[in-house]
Amino acid sequence: MIRTMLLSGDGEIKEGGQELIGLWRQGGYARIWIDIEDEKPEGEAALLKSLGCHELVIQDAQRPRHPPKIEEFSDRTFILYRGIAHFSAQLEHEAQTIGLFVGPNMLITRHPLPAVSIGRLYGEAGATLLKQGTGFLALKIMLVSAGLYLEALLEFETELSEIEDALLTHGSDELMSKLVTYRSRLVKLRRLFSYHKNISLELMTEDYVALEQSGETMRHAITDLHDRFDRLHTMAEMFYSICGDLIDGYISITSHQLNQTMRVLTVITAIFVPLGFLAGLYGMNFDHIPELHMKGGYFVLLAVMGTIAVGLLALFRKIRWL
Repeated sequence: MIRTMLLSGDGEIKEGGQELIGLWRQGGYARIWIDIEDEKPEGEAALLKSLGCHELVIQDAQRPRHPPKIEEFSDRTFILYRGIAHFSAQLEHEAQTIGLFVGPNMLITRHPLPAVSIGRLYGEAGATLLKQGTGFLALKIMLVSAGLYLEALLEFETELSEIEDALLTHGSDELMSKLVTYRSRLVKLRRLFSYHKNISLELMTEDYVALEQSGETMRHAITDLHDRFDRLHTMAEMFYSICGDLIDGYISITSHQLNQTMRVLTVITAIFVPLGFLAGLYGMNFDHIPELHMKGGYFVLLAVMGTIAVGLLALFRKIRWL
């Protein structure tokens, strides 16, 4: 699917399909936004080549797992961004590569799946942003996407807080499994946000002609974008550390409980070993054994065994094993 938004010199907006590209090439129009979604690679590559995009850049955009990056050409800037097709509060997300080809009077967005950020902007909001510049529109697409990431992370913060409370009161292997899963997902998000943070940092420190950075509004948009990516990266780092701390804490509590159980079992064993020895000794079937026919010997033996048991209990209590 190819959607096109065309801005005329007098501020009029036209929306349509691929036919508007030919109209824009004829001249008389200020800017164009071409959104390409789920097109066949061959036809998509041919269209991008006809619009002046470099062949190697097209290959990068069509690779599903290429890391995010920014690249400058003589007449345009290429930004490879990891957008969102789906993201939940449990950090289940379906990311996709979004290629943004930014020129002074042209913006091409390319993505294989429906992009939430582009879907929110395409329409009246996108028309207003297109009037402000193609570079400004590209930044807003990334900013909206970063906002979606942020909303999901803030929801996850509530989820993590509930797990933390539950783990302290009635920890279970199910909660541990959740934490391990979340930490694994946070590793991927942390790496992704690190790429995005580097892109925004490059936008702040380098001069990209196609992004028209001389204006105050543009500089503010770039700063806002960097601040949001920096916050996302910091939050992912923080949540990853919290998950790790909760896992370590649960393992420590479980180990402590196991030690307590083993201590009780050790005390029981230590008490009954001498008693079992005496019972075994006097239970042997020998006719000639000292004290075998001693009057009251049975009660004496019981008294000795009771004294040993009580003494051991007192000893373990004194050394705080009980």
